[in-house]
Amino acid sequence: MDEVDEMKEEVESVLETLRPQLMQDGGNVELVDIDDGVVKLRLVGSCSSCSSSIMTLKMGIERALKKAVPMVRCIESVE
Repeated sequence: MDEVDEMKEEVESVLETLRPQLMQDGGNVELVDIDDGVVKLRLVGSCSSCSSSIMTLKMGIERALKKAVPMVRCIESVE
């Protein structure tokens, strides 16, 4: 398993802990890709159109990922 696969596994593990909270509000998050420490995520369901989605990404998901996976530089929302 290479470094990127390992990182994807770690990121996915953190996302699993965050999903129940997102699902309570009718949404979810998908890991799309990781490129040089940039984690690309897609918000789905009600999260994709929620006005707080940027805050959810930056303050919630990004903070949790950076804390758990030091190689994460930032996150990016993709369509």
